[in-house]
Amino acid sequence: MQSFPGIAGGAAASQVMFDRGELSVILALYGRMVAAGEWRDYGISSLRDCAVFSVFRRTAENPLYRIEKHPRLRARQGMYAVVGMDGQILKRGHDLRAVLRVLERKLIRPVE
Repeated sequence: MQSFPGIAGGAAASQVMFDRGELSVILALYGRMVAAGEWRDYGISSLRDCAVFSVFRRTAENPLYRIEKHPRLRARQGMYAVVGMDGQILKRGHDLRAVLRVLERKLIRPVE
């Protein structure tokens, strides 16, 4: 978690962010999905209680998937989650690579 002093009227406010290692794992998957023609755009949000990496098929629509980091859930279900377009949690866990495997299955297609 990173702290930004001077925000919110002089009180120190904190935001949750993805670190460099987490971003490299996410962006590696994003690159493969862009190359496959599945994804076209992304957005990153750093909020007070979570960080969100949203994936879009087109820029002007709702995200297909959201990759979320909730540090509060670290001791419980795990701080990483993949959420679908309808808000359903597709996978949750402690290991980011394991959680992202639910999206990598989209790359595997049957050959006709």
